Amino acid sequence: MTDAPEPSFEFAFDLDVDIDEGWHIGRGEDEKLWFTPITGGRAEGPMLSATVVPGGGDWSTKRRETTEVEARYLLRADDGAMIDVVNRGYFRAAPDIERRLDSGEPVPDGSYYFRTAFTFRTDAPQHRWMTESQMFGIARDEGGQIRIGVYRLT
Repeated sequence: MTDAPEPSFEFAFDLDVDIDEGWHIGRGEDEKLWFTPITGGRAEGPMLSATVVPGGGDWSTKRRETTEVEARYLLRADDGAMIDVVNRGYFRAAPDIERRLDSGEPVPDGSYYFRTAFTFRTDAPQHRWMTESQMFGIARDEGGQIRIGVYRLT
């Protein structure tokens, strides 16, 4: 649509999600299913300060060089509100980059694709903005931690 407004993005917070070693579950010949436990973490930024509650997880399905991710976990805001998080997206990297990431080697920014879209749920009025906007993330695998810059599409 040529007359649609240009999208703009507003930085909301950084989300650092601590993860444990993933478990290979299996699937078929052309794809692999994994579960990665979420063990904690922190959200900090101008729009939210919260703790990642241990106990969630990320279900990942890898097909060739692309992995579809679906994480589900809770945040406890510093004001005590609980926030349910569903985060879906895609990770894509060339085999050599993925091998370097798996071994904990640093890789240059932009050498792989890791983008997500969030759904937040809470009945806390002070966090309603999260439930009424499209939120997305630009993620980075830091070996043992997933770091996500979270933005609101305005």
